[in-house]
Amino acid sequence: MLVCQCNLISTTDIEDIVVDILDDDPWQLVVPAHIYRELGKRGQCCGCVPNIVDIIGKVTETYHLKLAGNAANLVDVRSRMKTLRKSTRQGGESERRRKDHRAA
Repeated sequence: MLVCQCNLISTTDIEDIVVDILDDDPWQLVVPAHIYRELGKRGQCCGCVPNIVDIIGKVTETYHLKLAGNAANLVDVRSRMKTLRKSTRQGGESERRRKDHRAA
């Protein structure tokens, strides 16, 4: 799936980069800037950043579940991120940007 229309970045591109970064250091904090740097691109409108953060969180969680093998030892980061996002979100649930910045 295409995540960033400005730079033509797909979900598989992001997932592969996150796994490569975590293979080097499993506890590395992966941020969207790492993704852009690895692809040799820059954020343009940055409307895709929340989606990139979601993908990073999902891939990191599954990576650590495979690494540890025991889900009880891991903290569920995604649930904490969702509650934080809900408390600070201005737009709708499906739209990541504010409604007044919509192109269509």
